[in-house]
Order: sequence, then C-alpha cells, then structure tokens
Amino acid sequence: MKDCFKNQKILITGHTGFKGSWLSSVLSLSYDAKIVGFSDKVVTKPAHYDLIKRLFYADVRGDISSKNSLKILLSKYKPKFIFHLAAQSLVKNSYQNPYETFQANTIGTLNLLEALRESNLKTTVIIITSDKAYENIEIKRGYKESDRLGGKDPYSGSKGAAELIIKSYFHSFLKSKKNIKIGVARAGNVIGGGDWSANRLIPDAIRAWRDSKEMLIRNPNSTRPWQHVLEPISGYLMFSRALFLDEIENGIALNFGPPINQSKSSLEVIKFLSNELENFKWRVNKRKNQIKEESELLFLDSKKAFQHLSWKTHLNTEQAVKLSSEWYKNYYSKKKNTQKAQTTFDQIHKYTTKFYD
Repeated sequence: MKDCFKNQKILITGHTGFKGSWLSSVLSLSYDAKIVGFSDKVVTKPAHYDLIKRLFYADVRGDISSKNSLKILLSKYKPKFIFHLAAQSLVKNSYQNPYETFQANTIGTLNLLEALRESNLKTTVIIITSDKAYENIEIKRGYKESDRLGGKDPYSGSKGAAELIIKSYFHSFLKSKKNIKIGVARAGNVIGGGDWSANRLIPDAIRAWRDSKEMLIRNPNSTRPWQHVLEPISGYLMFSRALFLDEIENGIALNFGPPINQSKSSLEVIKFLSNELENFKWRVNKRKNQIKEESELLFLDSKKAFQHLSWKTHLNTEQAVKLSSEWYKNYYSKKKNTQKAQTTFDQIHKYTTKFYD
C-alpha cells in the first residue's frame, strides 16, 4: 500500500483520539504519509496522541460541528485521502450529553459531506461509523451491511442518523462528482494500548491495576467481537486504496470485525488480562444495572470485506489482549515519552511486516 499513500497529504479527523492516533502512526511510520490532523481537543489524560504528536505534518484544532471549519481545511491542505473518525464515541456519555453526541457524530459528518459537495478537490474518503449503527435486536448472527440501521441509545442513534445522511448525500450529490470516492466503514470493540477512555473494559481494568484497586465487572456476560486496533486500521487502508484504484464500488459500506466464533464475553477478556497483569484484582458485580446501557450481543458479518478486499483479522482475542497489556506495562515502566512511544512503533512494525509486507 506504500505506493498509494507515500508522500500524500492525508486528513484524519479525530486524530487525537485512540483510534485516530494509531491510524496516524501507521500512515506516517509505515507509509511515509503527510498527516493533517483535525480535532477540537485531547479528550483523555493521559492520551496516546501525546506520545506520537511529533509525527504530524499539520496539527489543527477546530470544531467538527462548525460548518465552515472543514471547508477551510480542505481548501488549505487539499488532502488526497480523508479518514473521518471525529466523534463522541462513548455510549454512556451519550446518555449524559445527548445533544453534544448528535452534534459531533451527526452534524459533524454532515459538515464534512457538505464541504465535499462544494469542493472540486480530488479525494478518497473513508467515513468510520460504528457497529452500533445497526438496529440491535439481540440476534446471534452477525449484522450484514444490508441490515436495518438505527439504535435506541443516543450514541447508536447518532451513528445511524449519520449513515442516513451519508447515503442521501452520496446518491444526491457525491456520486455524480467524478473527483470524490467515498466509503463507509463499520467496526467496534477495538482494544489496544493507549486507550484511556472512561467506561471501557480494558482502560477501566488498566486503571484499577495501576492504582492497585479491585475492578468491578459490571456486565460479565456481554459478548463482543473484540479486535486489536491495528486490525480495523488495516481494513480502512485497504478500503481506501481499493476505492482510489477503482477496484471497489463507490459509496459502498463494509463491516470490519473478527469471525463470530472468536467473540468473547467481558469476563473471558478479564481472565485473559489477569494472565498478563501481575496483582490485577477484580470481581463480578452481582447487582443488576438499573439502566441497560448496552446490548448483551452485538456481532458483525465481515464476509463482504473479505470478498472485496481479502481483509481478515489475524489476531484472536487472547493475542489482542496480550498485545494491549504489553503496551500498558511498557508505558508504566518507561520514564520518557520517546520510550513509551517506541512500543507503539514496534507493535506497528511487527504487525505490518508480518501480515502486509
């Protein structure tokens, strides 16, 4: 893929977030791209972004929900590729701040599409939504790209609404513009080093281990297709390249997730983590949550990504947990940020050379 991204300006919205900072690292280190990052702020402290911020060609602060911010950005930097990840990405937070969630996830996506509609820029765009964009009816099969969109909680609703806007803008305006290629990527339950988001299983566990506290497992039976952050990122890059080279249908949506038979419960993930973290203490909360914030079952069918891109995951859940725990152990054992960042660089190098070189 180096031939596609080398020396190209690539806009990544949400570059200060967990997945955005890893994507930025991969594109800069493995593919020699010039990364233009766009975010309003650094959401967590610590943040993976703080370790890798020297990699950016341009590091821009702005509000995705501001209509003109992206128009100005596209005009100034003229990115050849765009990856849209800017979002309010937490389900629990969407209950606490529903308006801000819709502003970021729905209006933010609308603003990008409007900027593209008014632009003559030749670019390839991947909009990352979520597995939670699907209407979850607790089925045991994986959701296919043709399944109904829209969820009951504000986060899922905001992502489903964004998808409807993408479809409308593509068929009404962008499909006829020969200068723009666009695709939608749906993934979820991504784990890896450098995620310090609140109310996520691995970060919560790491905080408890770091502080020598006992972790309370709230939803031990929630079963998810866990995947390491480098897995969907490889899919996003393959997707973008295929669109750029006209090897895949413009406007298509693809799921990126591991096979359903690799899905694990939260309790199983915690047990994997216990094997990696010395003196990690935890117990199951036997009291039922009064508010059911997330569904018990949520799987994706990613056969379409394999058929079109030959994409698949390479790490099982236990391997993904091991890689994540290694990152955090190195982070807390090193003093300098350059040493901490090296763990990210080493993991990227090992993954890309083993599976994609």
